[in-house]
Amino acid sequence: MVLDPRHDPLGQAALAYVRGDRQATIAVRSDLALDDILPADYLFRPLKGMPAWERQALQACRGRVADIGAGVGSHALALQAQGLPVTALDISPGAVEVMQARGVLEARLQSVWDWEPGPVYDTLLLMMNGIGLVGDLRGLNRFLERAQAWLAPGGQILLDSSDIRYLYDEADVTLPLPTDRYYGIVRYQMSFKQYVGEPFDWLYVDRVRLHKHATHFGYRMEVLETGGHYEYLARLRRA
Repeated sequence: MVLDPRHDPLGQAALAYVRGDRQATIAVRSDLALDDILPADYLFRPLKGMPAWERQALQACRGRVADIGAGVGSHALALQAQGLPVTALDISPGAVEVMQARGVLEARLQSVWDWEPGPVYDTLLLMMNGIGLVGDLRGLNRFLERAQAWLAPGGQILLDSSDIRYLYDEADVTLPLPTDRYYGIVRYQMSFKQYVGEPFDWLYVDRVRLHKHATHFGYRMEVLETGGHYEYLARLRRA
């Protein structure tokens, strides 16, 4: 399922940015942290402005790449500059329009759940906590199972995520860990001007949990990079 343009705040903010509104910001609400803002210009950061683990992930890409949850195409453009063929998927109509305008050669308005690729891929790339789009652990299992059919023999999944347990441990007011679900599931809602998105669940998965799920589906997991706030970059390879 793709987004209705009327409920596509990220895409509308990206369009506003490329049309000259350099101050465009997306309001972000969640059920875990205080309200926050996401400046649209962060989506357009150049390669040198990306975190170290994102740059490392781009260097680790090889062969045919599928950039899943590609946003406005910053990673896809960097991969094209490396000479790699890239398919960029996103459910945001505005983001896909921006990708096409920026020069992403194969930008598709499509949900990964509706995606039935023809030729297989050597790399599936999910950046900016991109694996979060699966929503929960059941969705993670569904993704890992389906990805086996999308990957060429020896293919890889490159993803970054974070263990957000620290948000519960380091909060000014102690937050109890949820007892009815995995603590890494966060509900978000975004808005930009009159464009209000539907609430959605996003998964932050810790390394131990990801390893358990990946191994169950026959992947070998390798942690390539770690960050200062429990972020990590992982590579999953087909066995």
